Amino acid sequence: MKRINLRDMYPFIKTDVWIDLDDEVAQEIRRFDLNESAYKLRTYRHRAYYSLDRNDGIEQDILFLSISPEEYYERKLSNEQLYAAMCRLPEKSFRRIYAHFFLGMSKVAIAQAEQVDERAVRKSIERGLKQMAQFLKKM
Repeated sequence: MKRINLRDMYPFIKTDVWIDLDDEVAQEIRRFDLNESAYKLRTYRHRAYYSLDRNDGIEQDILFLSISPEEYYERKLSNEQLYAAMCRLPEKSFRRIYAHFFLGMSKVAIAQAEQVDERAVRKSIERGLKQMAQFLKKM
């Protein structure tokens, strides 16, 4: 068992707080500290002192792209067409496509939730996508 002071690790702690750790955990903390100090030394040697946090709007522009009104209208129109195509699907296909593509569920998870075979879910999604493609081509 190693005994460490949390005040050394956390600068917001103002008093000494001693805890006992297993040797493995203490070794991992030590390895992390060594890696962090090596990283700081590399950034110093290679003069890698750049950041997007300059408060001049660069980071904001990169993270939050503004779209033009035309792009907004095209997205809205394509979403409406997509929803119209999905509403024409049978209930099972609609539910499975929604769960897979919108909720991010895997086909296996959908099959387990509905207590059916995974192949049935896969085939239902494929048929639904084909029906949607046919409907969207007609639009």
